[in-house]
Amino acid sequence: MLEDRATAVSSPTQWPAAYPKGYAVVDVETTGLARDDRIISAAVYRLDACGEVEDHWYTLVNPERDPGPVWIHGLTSEVLEGAPLFGDVAEEFAARLDGRVLVAHNAVFDWQMIAREYARARREAPVRQRLCTIALSKELGLPLPNFKLESLAAHFGVVQQRAHHALDDARVLAEAFRPSLRAAAAGGVRLPLLECRPLTEWSDRPVPRQSTGGYGGYRPGTWRPSRKRPTCPYPNPGRYEDGKSLKQGMRVAFSGDTSTERDLLEDRAVEAGLHVATSVSRLTSLLVTNDPDSGTSKTVKARQFGTPIVDEAAFGQLLRDVEPADGRSYE
Repeated sequence: MLEDRATAVSSPTQWPAAYPKGYAVVDVETTGLARDDRIISAAVYRLDACGEVEDHWYTLVNPERDPGPVWIHGLTSEVLEGAPLFGDVAEEFAARLDGRVLVAHNAVFDWQMIAREYARARREAPVRQRLCTIALSKELGLPLPNFKLESLAAHFGVVQQRAHHALDDARVLAEAFRPSLRAAAAGGVRLPLLECRPLTEWSDRPVPRQSTGGYGGYRPGTWRPSRKRPTCPYPNPGRYEDGKSLKQGMRVAFSGDTSTERDLLEDRAVEAGLHVATSVSRLTSLLVTNDPDSGTSKTVKARQFGTPIVDEAAFGQLLRDVEPADGRSYE
């Protein structure tokens, strides 16, 4: 087993040459999941090449707006009122990230939030690569019931103390990443590193502060109107097959909550030449959901029809290599 062999790797000199020399394990809590939401707290654990902790850092951030789902992160407007603005902590945050691989659980979300904050501050985060621990867990073939952070923590015997608190989530992830990293090095598993490109354009919609109540129109389970999209120009090539690439024209449906804003996921699918379906039928090529056992109408129908199901992280990986209708690789 990879875990058994990992103990043989004890120093950076034994690491594969392609492995990075330092990591920044990051967690951010935010006002929501949309592209115009803001960071309200951030934590960074700096690790050396072997995954050993060098130091850690944590800060609250005043988003200058309603804090969003307080029932999740516990940070009220009163708590955040005297916190620094992101621009005030941007330099120290950058120093923690500089020259390191950003590691996060569903790293595309954390990176997008960080990149947008730096863009608003008219700066650039010094991050060139990121590593998603969900993707790494899949590369290692860890026997997890799902890819939630608590499941990864439980697999490695890491005790969570305050879920959805940035500092504790970063600590938990750092402790779970260390044995994952060593298992990968011992087993010769390629690290799923992705490029981080700085954000140069963004748009914000005004969201007023609210002294009471919720976050504007945001509530758990808020109804979400469908958007009219142009007709997909490619014929449906059939169902997605596990281990193969997506193909332009495939019909993709989404169900349940996603870490990345749903509209953004759908936009990326359309840009890749996929057909975004609002329901599941026998013609659906793939269902994307983070909770396949939720019992929603889409997941029930997917099981009835034998429609393949993948989670959000796996779908993000598949979007990197969509095969065009003419058989060439999609860039």
